[in-house]
Amino acid sequence: MSRKDFMVLLLLAFAWGASFLFMRIASPELGPVFTTELRVTLAAAALLLYARITRKTLGMGRHWKQFLLLGALNAALPFTLICMAELELNASLAAILNVTTPMFTALAAWGTLGEKPGISKTIGLITGLLGVAVLVGWSPVPLEGKVLLSVFFSLGAALSYSFGGLYAARVGRGLAPLTLAAGQQLGAAVVLLPLAVIFAPRHMPSAAAVYSVLGLSLICTAVAYLLYFYLIQSVGAVKTVSVTFLVPVFGLMWGVIFLNEPVYANTIAGLVIILLSVMLVNRKSRAKGSTGVDSGAGKQR
Repeated sequence: MSRKDFMVLLLLAFAWGASFLFMRIASPELGPVFTTELRVTLAAAALLLYARITRKTLGMGRHWKQFLLLGALNAALPFTLICMAELELNASLAAILNVTTPMFTALAAWGTLGEKPGISKTIGLITGLLGVAVLVGWSPVPLEGKVLLSVFFSLGAALSYSFGGLYAARVGRGLAPLTLAAGQQLGAAVVLLPLAVIFAPRHMPSAAAVYSVLGLSLICTAVAYLLYFYLIQSVGAVKTVSVTFLVPVFGLMWGVIFLNEPVYANTIAGLVIILLSVMLVNRKSRAKGSTGVDSGAGKQR
């Protein structure tokens, strides 16, 4: 990986790590559904504008049904679930829990594609469960009903990303990366629109919430997906998936710096164990050249 590509990788991790910070600020004011609707709508508009400026033909009309499902699985549902989780969880914890996406992708590939996990993946899955247990169970934060439900929301988002990544790998063959990125966000915006109307906020949001939505939409979604697909084309999916290891580090850092979130011993221990599990889960996939885990792990926020 060249120095330029490594810098792009860091920028991508910077952007996706910041998404948890922005969701933590915006969702309590705007609500999880409306926050997500603004995020995907503005991101889709920015990507469509970029395509217009660069004079690139997207050709999304022929695949609108696929983009509706892709947008639901890989954007609308997981984005909303993370926003719901962050009503109770801090940004750091949500970012770390989201790293379980490759674990769920391995299980989803097993269930839908028949890719049985080998010894490395099996150990990785067990290690990942241990990491979640340490992260959530060994914590000074009281494990009340709302907190546990929020943890399940975060894990549900990771599960949704896993199926969304596998579906994207299947329907994305022959489509330009920009078409996939714009189609996914536009599909998500259409799917969420009826719920967004119902759950629209009844008051004017604060400036912090507005800026957070703009950052979430433009930096963490539109620009981030362009960086992501640039890396896919430049260095390949296997090297691009290493962003998985950097996102929770940035998510943790932003939460501490801007929200004064505490860092406990279990936070670091859980992060290390879960990242170890991701290494084990990805290990055999790389050897086989499998696309299942790679496609799911790269699209986490």
